[in-house]
Order: sequence, then C-alpha cells, then structure tokens
Amino acid sequence: MASPNNNKSKNQLVSTMIKQGFISNPYLSPSPSPPRTSNPPSPIQIPTRPSNPSPTLFEMMSEEQTRESKHSLESRYRTQERVSRVLADAPFPAVGDVRLTIAARDGFKVSMDVHRIVLVGRSRFFAEKLQRNGSHSVEILDCDDVEVYVETLVLMYCDDLKKRLMGENVNKVLGLLKISSAIMFDDGVLACLEYLEAVPWSQQEEEKVVSHLSQLKLPDSAADILQRLVAEPSTSSRSDDILQRLLTGVLHAKDDKARKEMKKVISRLLRENTNSSSHESNLDISRDTLYHFCHRCLTSLILSLSEATSVDDNRQQDRGVLMGEIAREADNLQWLVDILIDRKMGDEFVKLWAEQKELSILHSKIPTMYRHEISKITAQLCVAIGRGNLLVPKDVRYCLLSTWLESLYDDFGWMKRAGRSIDKKLVEEGLGQTILTLPLAQQQTILLNWFDRFLNKGDDCPNIQRAFEVWWRRSFVKQYRVDSQLQLAIFDYTE
Repeated sequence: MASPNNNKSKNQLVSTMIKQGFISNPYLSPSPSPPRTSNPPSPIQIPTRPSNPSPTLFEMMSEEQTRESKHSLESRYRTQERVSRVLADAPFPAVGDVRLTIAARDGFKVSMDVHRIVLVGRSRFFAEKLQRNGSHSVEILDCDDVEVYVETLVLMYCDDLKKRLMGENVNKVLGLLKISSAIMFDDGVLACLEYLEAVPWSQQEEEKVVSHLSQLKLPDSAADILQRLVAEPSTSSRSDDILQRLLTGVLHAKDDKARKEMKKVISRLLRENTNSSSHESNLDISRDTLYHFCHRCLTSLILSLSEATSVDDNRQQDRGVLMGEIAREADNLQWLVDILIDRKMGDEFVKLWAEQKELSILHSKIPTMYRHEISKITAQLCVAIGRGNLLVPKDVRYCLLSTWLESLYDDFGWMKRAGRSIDKKLVEEGLGQTILTLPLAQQQTILLNWFDRFLNKGDDCPNIQRAFEVWWRRSFVKQYRVDSQLQLAIFDYTE
C-alpha cells in the first residue's frame, strides 16, 4: 500500500499528454522532468566521412542518407537557435508551477517552467485542463512548428499584444492565430485578427489568409478582414457597368501615354480573368457592350476619314488634327478587337469589318503614313483566323480579303517601319493560312495576284511564299477529286 506522502506527490504531479490540435491522449505517459536551465543546448555535432574518389553503390546510398541526416540535424539546430532567442527575451518572472514541454515530430523538444495562473487566465483550454492547484507537468506532442507554439506562450504573458505583434510578418501571425485559436486564447486571436485587418498583404499572403480563416472557427470579427477581398452583391452585379465606364474612359482619354498604359493594364486583367479556372469570377462584360464601342469607333473613323479627304491644302493644321484622330480611333479598334478575340467573341466583328466598303474606299484616299494603323486591324483578324481563334464562314473570309487585302498590301511597308507592335512573320503566316482556308479557285486568284505584286514591291509586300507553295502542290502535285459518293481520290503527279 502506498504511503500518504507518495499519494500526495502523485496528486501534485498531473501529466496531460496532448497531441497537435490539443487532443488529450490518456494512453501516453509523461517523460521525466529534466532540470531547468537557462542556457541553450550545445550545437549538434554532425558526423562526416572522407570522400571516396570511386564510391560503390552502397557508399553512394550511405552518402545520400548522411546528407539527408545532416540536413535534418541542421534544420533542428536552426530551430533550436530561434527558440533559444525567443526564450531569452520571454517575460517569464519567477520559477513557475507548470512544467511545459513542446515536442516536434522529428524529436526536437523544448521544456520551460511557466505559471498556471497565466495559462488558466488567458486560455480556456488550459483552464479546463489545469483545474486543480499545485504543480503540473504538461507535454504537447507532434507540433508542426515548435517556435510558433513557444511564441504563442510568450504572447500570453504580454499586456500589450498589439505592440508585441508590430513588425511581425503575415505568415508568423497566421501561425500564432492558429495556435491561439486551438488553445482558445481569445485575446491572442483578437490581436492577430486586428493585425491582419490592418496590414497589407502580398498575393501569396492573401491566399494564405483566406485559407486559414476558412479553416479556423473564429469570431464574427474575422469577416471584417475579408472585406478587402469580398465585394457586396450590389457591387459585383454591376461589373458590366463598371467595365463600360472603364472602357469609355480609356477610349476618350486625352493623354496618349496614359491611354496606352491603361489599355495594357485592362487587357491584362481581362485576360487573367478569362484564363482563370480556379474559381468562378463575378467579372463579366457583355458582347453587346463591346460591339457598342466597336460601332462607335467605326462611325468616328468614317467621319474623320471623310473630313480628311475634303480638307484642302490651305487647312493643313485641321488636316493634321484629323489624321491624329484617325490613328487614335484605329488604335482604339485594335484594342477592342484584341479583347473580342481573347474572349472568343470576335467572329461577328470579322463580318462587320469585311462589310466596310465605304471605309475601305476612304482609306485609299489618305496618305499611307496616316492610314496604316487601319490595316493593322485586318492583320489582327488574319492572324486570329490563321491560328483558328476566329471561326467564320468562307464567304466572310473571302469578303474580308476582297475588301481589305489591297489596303494591307499598300500599307505593309509602313506597318513594318512605323512601330514595334507589328510582327512581320506573324502577319505573313496568318495571312497565308487565311488564304489557304478558301476554296482552291479563290486561293489561285489571290496568290497569282500576290505573285505579281511581290515581284514588283519586294519587302514592302507580305511574303506569303509558303502559302503559294502549298497552293501549288494542291493544284499541280497532289490533286484530290471528290466523286458523287463523297469519296476522295488522290492523284499524285510526282510519281
């Protein structure tokens, strides 16, 4: 039978074995309480072996294991150093009545003497576990991050939690928030939430904040943090109106540099939204809105061209203003066409552009140096058709080339020289592929006309030689004939 003194000693030593997440495990027994020391453990010595110029397979495997072990030991030593620095600045007063040990999965552990009155007063979890007065021994096992556990404990001793968190990074505070929530350290949770609400986040930190807040059971004040990310329903439902306002502002901007810069920004953001598959976006812009702006630009372009052709030589200043307006509206249309193609809404514009006979006639009456921006629109459409990004009937494709191909030929030299926005090879490839989508007889008409033109203009004419060779082989080398049963017969004249 145990003596009364032994029973009293056992009653004074209460061991609570706690897994990560602070789940009680009554089947584990406490480890002996090591003596308290203020000095950090000595650095861990990592064994090394001399290198072998011709190692065997066994030696190579052993070397790999040694490297892994060395990396693990170095990582543990770095953690040990960080924990030692935290404890060196810890505001722990006199010797405590709770022996608290925090252990990581890799076996690293740290023990400290803390105070029941602090744990019970700040944490509802410890208030439940440490109800009896006297000495206690507590172990927290399988911790993800021993350093964060220790820092959370230190935070419980602080009066001004907000001041303590100043200067910390978002990732560290998210770790403190997780542990504070697990041990029901309410003041710590509120302090972490106030910090997160007030500081800026990087994009990577933003995703972590959302992930942590969605996993933890937090007070209603956590919703305030997400207000910078979550729009009110009334705001998100007006996305088309907002985008319409932005497009209007860009298209009518007075500063050309700012207009071009914001075009790039909005195009990039719309493209990111279109390509995003991680979540359903509230952002949307309707086809009708985009085509409304296209029609406005076309009307303005026709009006400017009409005025420019009627201005006499005595009004050169007015003519210069009109030419600037032409280039501006053509640039606006190029931007809108890019958006339409990115959003897979450009098929209707191909037909619209192909039908601009009046605009094409006016275009031919303006000096090339002022009108070549208009031909870039045709080049855009040919590149998209050649890549399969625009699917339009063959009569529309032929109408497009019939209306604008001569203009593209005339302006090609200026298009190459006037700016860096045109990729010569890309345009030539797109134009050639567009021609090759037409019936063979139409290919022949277009490519024979190109042949004569290229011989006279050289580099000032698009070089679609590859398309010419494909047409030649289709016509004279390997011919396909279709009988009434839609069966193909191949006649190869190379044999």
